[in-house]
Amino acid sequence: MARKLDKIVVVDIEATCWEGKAPDNMESDIIEIGICLLDVHSGEISDNRGILVQPERSVISPFCTELTTITPEMIEEDGIPFKDALKILRNEYACQSRAWASYGAYDLKQFQRQCSALERGYPFGPSHINVKTLYALKQKLGHETGMAGALDQLEIPLEGTHHRGVDDAKNIAKILWWILNN
Repeated sequence: MARKLDKIVVVDIEATCWEGKAPDNMESDIIEIGICLLDVHSGEISDNRGILVQPERSVISPFCTELTTITPEMIEEDGIPFKDALKILRNEYACQSRAWASYGAYDLKQFQRQCSALERGYPFGPSHINVKTLYALKQKLGHETGMAGALDQLEIPLEGTHHRGVDDAKNIAKILWWILNN
């Protein structure tokens, strides 16, 4: 149960991907953790950053770079080990004590899979908010819609580069703030 309810940790990850099936002997690895804090009282979005992560079980494909704009060179220069990224989530964002949100269940499942496979402690507490489902329910859509579509429906401009975790986390926080206030 979340103990700190002043802010919600909003997360969006990017992971290694391929056009079609993953190559043999490769698993999707998180390569960027976009994160920010949403103040539930003021709507202020703070501590927005993108943590580049070195993949351990795969490489960044040209398709992945085209989708995310993340290059192998960026990871080589600024990427940190997954275990160090998890420490940042725990220590700087108090992820185990706060509710956390992502757009859909992919981020939740990818963290669970990767932490389990690499024998790393899961960095989040149990209070996960699926903004994608919550938005569809709030709008009575009957189906879920993508983040860019939700922003468009709400007439909120998409800020930054779509499929970059640092930017998408902030955009998701804006959708969540709208849900909390309407």
